[in-house]
Amino acid sequence: MPALSLVGAEAVLVDAATVTTGPVHLDGGQVVVGPAPGAEVLDVSGCVVTAGLVNAHHHLLQTAFRTLPGTRGVPMAAWLPAMAAAYTAAGVDPELCWLAARAGLAEALLCGVTTVADHHLTWPADADTVALARAAADAARALGSRLVFVRGTARDDPETAAASATAIAENLVPGRPGGVSADGMLQLAVGPAGVHSDSEATFRLLGEVAARFSLRRRTQSNEQVDVAVAAERYARRPLELLEEWGWLAEDVTLAHLCDVTPAEIARIAAAGVSATHAPGCDLPMGWGVAPVAALRAAGVAVGLGTSGGGSNDAGHLLADARLALQVAPLAGGSLAARDVLEMATTGSATGLGRPELGHLRPGAAADVCVWDVSGVADAGVADPVAGLVWAAPGRRPRHVVVAGRVVVRDGRLVTADERSVAADLHARVGR
Repeated sequence: MPALSLVGAEAVLVDAATVTTGPVHLDGGQVVVGPAPGAEVLDVSGCVVTAGLVNAHHHLLQTAFRTLPGTRGVPMAAWLPAMAAAYTAAGVDPELCWLAARAGLAEALLCGVTTVADHHLTWPADADTVALARAAADAARALGSRLVFVRGTARDDPETAAASATAIAENLVPGRPGGVSADGMLQLAVGPAGVHSDSEATFRLLGEVAARFSLRRRTQSNEQVDVAVAAERYARRPLELLEEWGWLAEDVTLAHLCDVTPAEIARIAAAGVSATHAPGCDLPMGWGVAPVAALRAAGVAVGLGTSGGGSNDAGHLLADARLALQVAPLAGGSLAARDVLEMATTGSATGLGRPELGHLRPGAAADVCVWDVSGVADAGVADPVAGLVWAAPGRRPRHVVVAGRVVVRDGRLVTADERSVAADLHARVGR
């Protein structure tokens, strides 16, 4: 990739503890100390520069099913069959996975998200699971987005799921340590939907696949439904089951965690587990608010995710960072703007085991967002970094760079036509 120097920023958020005025130099896909000869100079005056945002929890297939009738204001028991009926009617195949992932990832880039963790849970019987996974990976590569593809399960046969995860690893990231491609653009992980959905056998077998290929493990835990089903089915709390099944460990990230006790927070912290906050899903689904301040105070690395279009109709991570700020006091502790920006960058990256993402220190991946703060939405803002999340909830970046490549320039997607991406998905699933 050509070298790039971003100069003239009003503020550069290097990491949660460091704000400078730049410049930021990119070369060879990394942040470097000084400018490279012949580097393109990008004037970012009137802007705040941050690392690319990292969405730690998404379900990209659900991008095709936003505002679906029968999925709003209903309990999980009604939501699941409504979504399942839509999947069946549309027919989940590689084309749909590609179209939905392309739309979701294009939206993500246009919202400043450079890495998305896609927890894919829908695997029709007799589907070519490698082809489904490859479709999402191809969509990401064409757009220039980083993708973490999570081979999830939701009531799948345990041995079938484990065989599928093995085949995906062997075909998409063969021989790669940590399941990360050589260029860092694709990563593979595994993740049952949760103890409410999947059995001990599923957790143990996918854990074995993760150990074999050195993959990260991810699951959903302690949402309202998870706690209720665990109590009814096992007379246990979800975290007790996860610990017994070998899923409280440093390579595990737990999404949601809306209903956790102080003792459970201490258990999560002691095990080195990371967490993902998803308020844009948890609130409309009626699951409550995760005690993020308490988790962070206990030393748990907390990332931020949007979850999917079936529960959160937008993939706008910065908007959900704003929501996290607003609802945090309801869960026992306030957060600062830099706290949620850290969650949306380094916090999410930590849960993915990707220390090169989520910051702009020398050696970091060259993933950068440039946010224009010169307009009326930021008028009167005393702290432009805090203003990124407190002001303009629908904010879009001016420029986005991934691995040193400009993929959004002057607010427009460079790697695809935004309207065509939307039209192609509508042509498949209608409105």
